[in-house]
Amino acid sequence: MKKILALIVCAMLLLSCTAALAEKVGVSMPTKDLQRWNQDGAYMEEKLKEAGYEVELQFASNDVPTQLNQVETMIDNGCEVIVIAAIEGSSLGTALDKAGEKGIPVIAYDRLLMDNGNVDYYATFDNYSVGTVQGTYVKDALDLDNAEGPFVMEITAGDPGDNNARYFYQGAIDVLKPYIDAGKIVVPSGQIEFDQVATPTWKTDVAQKRAEDILTANYAGGEKIDAWLCSNDSTALGVTNALEANYGADNWPIITGQDCDIANTKNMIAGLQSMSVFKDTRTLADRVVTMVGQILAGEEVEVNDTETYDNNVKVVPSFLCTPVFADANNYQEILIDSGYYTEDDLK
Repeated sequence: MKKILALIVCAMLLLSCTAALAEKVGVSMPTKDLQRWNQDGAYMEEKLKEAGYEVELQFASNDVPTQLNQVETMIDNGCEVIVIAAIEGSSLGTALDKAGEKGIPVIAYDRLLMDNGNVDYYATFDNYSVGTVQGTYVKDALDLDNAEGPFVMEITAGDPGDNNARYFYQGAIDVLKPYIDAGKIVVPSGQIEFDQVATPTWKTDVAQKRAEDILTANYAGGEKIDAWLCSNDSTALGVTNALEANYGADNWPIITGQDCDIANTKNMIAGLQSMSVFKDTRTLADRVVTMVGQILAGEEVEVNDTETYDNNVKVVPSFLCTPVFADANNYQEILIDSGYYTEDDLK
């Protein structure tokens, strides 16, 4: 009996020591208000725990001071690596300075942290390619190289505080601008430049209000819109909401998106959104878990881009995952067969 008790005590001590030795990783997500950040945070937490790490996961309710405080608390709580998806890329300088002073590596997650040298790595998708995929989809759907036109288009881009938003926009515009310059695409609102078409905080209601204003000012007679280029799904949802009052299946425009949110995927199936760029965040989270492991093991961290992402202080070594697009024709294969969603999720 004494031997059994001794073995139990030893096992408990071993478990206690193992827990005490578990390296701690901080994960800071911007908000729970968008589906994708909930998924990213939960999946990364799961995979980091499976890899044996203790995880401190926080969501900042789209409030920069809250995120700043959360990241500083992660530093004080002994996190040895911190992963940050920033609300606003230039607003976490004091926390990044603190991480640098303590020698804590920082990985920027899908949004580049700007204006600070204490950003060690960046994990994201090829964001310029996201825009290229969207622009190419519009080009092909309208057959711009062969059709006579002109075609009518409006543009809704992303948050000026998110460095990625300009990459999405530029990738799409670089595809479509030649057709705008040639008059094959016309933009009746005249709003083409990024600062004119941006959507602060990516919010659906902000995108919807701007779309309603554009429709009132330029389409009061029910003029046809052939395409509405939207940088992501939350903005596409706002545009769709604005259009539903006066547009139907016979004159519904091409609408682009990004993230394959459930509501937008349902809209694709229903014909209310044409496509959405799918960035499988499981792939991105898995990459970050790998990077964390390499950092904590003192190994060389694998990256595949050392030239593109300049945060105004340094070019941040990056790993870029490859995006694809989903639409009504392939969503089953890309989203359901892969296990990302179930059939019930999309009913």
